[in-house]
Amino acid sequence: MLVEIWSDVVCPWCAIGKVRFEQALAGLAGGDDVEVRYRSFQLDPTTPAVIEGDYVNRLAAKYRTSTARAQAMIDLMTAQAAAEGLAFDFSAARPGNTFDAHRLLHLAADRGVQHTLKGRLLAGYLSEGAAIGTHDALRRLATEAGLDGAEIDAVLGGDAYAEAVRADERQARAYGIAGVPFFVIDRRYGVSGAQPAEVLRRVMEQVRHDAPPATDQGPHAGHDPRDCADGSCAVA
Repeated sequence: MLVEIWSDVVCPWCAIGKVRFEQALAGLAGGDDVEVRYRSFQLDPTTPAVIEGDYVNRLAAKYRTSTARAQAMIDLMTAQAAAEGLAFDFSAARPGNTFDAHRLLHLAADRGVQHTLKGRLLAGYLSEGAAIGTHDALRRLATEAGLDGAEIDAVLGGDAYAEAVRADERQARAYGIAGVPFFVIDRRYGVSGAQPAEVLRRVMEQVRHDAPPATDQGPHAGHDPRDCADGSCAVA
């Protein structure tokens, strides 16, 4: 079984979904035989390398809502993350363009450490205040995930894996994905959002037995979340 996960490294629900998916996989009979590949998805490709300012106000502006509503969204995500053992610190978050982060994730996939780097990038941004769009932060996080420094510098200094990132994003558009995380199982079934581990496990079991799961949306099903409080983050 192949599970492809479209997500971004600045998406809080993607971090929560990663933990829940790993729990689902651990509880799945034969889970060791499941191939997992993270696919590139930029929530806002127009973002500059570094964005300054208060996270609450940025979130309110993105979703055209009040600061009170934005704070409620943050509180919900923080609580959901804590329930999964994650410690989000939105007050320290330093967002930025994630294209280079996704390029490094493709390198990491080739070197067998993609899952490690994905987790490191998410934690760096969501919990540690890493400036995720800067090469210095990416170099540090990628090194800590086990990638070779010379290879990291070669990727960041050139355009390696740029087409791979764009190909992932084209496939996301073809599937109609408008919010992440989005799980595509065996390129037949799609599941949107950071679903509970039990739901994800049940879907994988049903796909394995070739029965359409109750939560199936199909890999081509679209998703149009109104905000970042429903289990997924929407495109800007």
